[in-house]
Amino acid sequence: MIIYWKLIIENCLKCLMRIKIKKLRPDAILPTYAHPGDVGLDLYSLEDYELRPGERKIFDLGFALELADGYAAIVKDKSSLPRNGGVHTMGGVFDAGYRGEYNVNLVNLGSEPYRVEPGHKIAQLLIVPIVRAELEPADDLSETARGTGGFGSTGK
Repeated sequence: MIIYWKLIIENCLKCLMRIKIKKLRPDAILPTYAHPGDVGLDLYSLEDYELRPGERKIFDLGFALELADGYAAIVKDKSSLPRNGGVHTMGGVFDAGYRGEYNVNLVNLGSEPYRVEPGHKIAQLLIVPIVRAELEPADDLSETARGTGGFGSTGK
């Protein structure tokens, strides 16, 4: 099984997926990869906004995507935002069937206001293959070394 997944991953790294993108606003900045080999597409703000400590805000991005069945787009943090300002993304999973405007929900967990300006990179978008699960009701689950150990179960 490990060899099978290794081959899938190696082949995926070599392929290019074409995704239709529709600009919904003339000022929209389409997502881009900053460097060859990057995993996430940079997402750009269209707004000038000061995000206050503890505040959440949805930033519309001005575009829509057409993903193929079996894929999803996931919004994730840009590493510089949490490090420099305490700003994080709040969720953000876009299913293949969604054709509406993409957006980023940001929260400021820092102690200072964070200025977002038009053209700033505010998050990244990962395009990922999805495995659908068929849940099978069971009375018992197999035993493992971890068992039911949760938070803190492996020590400090």
